Amino acid sequence: MHNKSSKLVLLLTLFILMGGWVKSQELKCNIQIVTQQIQGTNKQVFQTLQTAIYEFMNNTNWTNNLFAFDERIECNFMFNITEQLSADEFKGTLQIQSRRPIFNTNYNTVILNYVDNNIHFRYVEYEPLQFDRTQHISNLTSILAFWAYFIIGMDYDSFSYMGGRQFLMQAENIVVNAQNAREAGWKPFESLDHKNRYWLINDILNDSYKPIREFNYRYHRLGLDVMDEKVTEGRAVIAEGLGSLQTIFRDKPDPFMHLLQITLDAKADEMINIFSESFTEEKQRAMRILQEIDPANKAKYEKMTASK
Repeated sequence: MHNKSSKLVLLLTLFILMGGWVKSQELKCNIQIVTQQIQGTNKQVFQTLQTAIYEFMNNTNWTNNLFAFDERIECNFMFNITEQLSADEFKGTLQIQSRRPIFNTNYNTVILNYVDNNIHFRYVEYEPLQFDRTQHISNLTSILAFWAYFIIGMDYDSFSYMGGRQFLMQAENIVVNAQNAREAGWKPFESLDHKNRYWLINDILNDSYKPIREFNYRYHRLGLDVMDEKVTEGRAVIAEGLGSLQTIFRDKPDPFMHLLQITLDAKADEMINIFSESFTEEKQRAMRILQEIDPANKAKYEKMTASK
């Protein structure tokens, strides 16, 4: 009996070491800090900052769910520090990109590709990054946590219908906690064109924009994920989903349609590739819708019909 128990413990240990189902961090986040516009200062602080952010993003348990090591969500954060206001105060921008694998392929599709222009924070070298889900104590960690939950929410939405709601609500809670922050990016009146974190989370949780979240699910789970075996069927689901985006565009829940543009920015080139191989009628319909809802890229979508 003792030998059987020892063998069971050994097998479970090996299973964990080989990357089985264990409680793992959710994100596999690459961090880059660009400081070319900062002159005549000690650049070591930015190396320390980069390491601190990397550890914060990748070593925090953002959810209570189980993740295998190779199931972590891949994302990139590129900080462009443009101003150093004091020894420990910085401003700049943050480009965020997240990806997700497509079933039965080696292909990763971009889910989010976004630039946050409201990056303003304090950082004292070697001081640990602290985050509290119940209050706003650091603008840097609130920004990082907001984007962590937003990325996780969008990823879950792509695998199950409205599956990311609880994580998007965590992002919303961070916004609520930051309403008294002195830094920009958290309040509705700070962005007349609705391009900040407040409006982003407000819109994605707004029922008026629900078809965009539905499109995210259908595009990935019922479209791309089945195209390895059923190309025509998967492409048809994506084509149908474009009709939902067209409805949003025509209804205009707000005059700026920032959430719709974020969706199109992430998927435009990919959809061109998808529909370039489609039959003529489906290809032309997709092109017409995309040119209507994304007029800035009208010429780009003509590449669809230039293909065979």
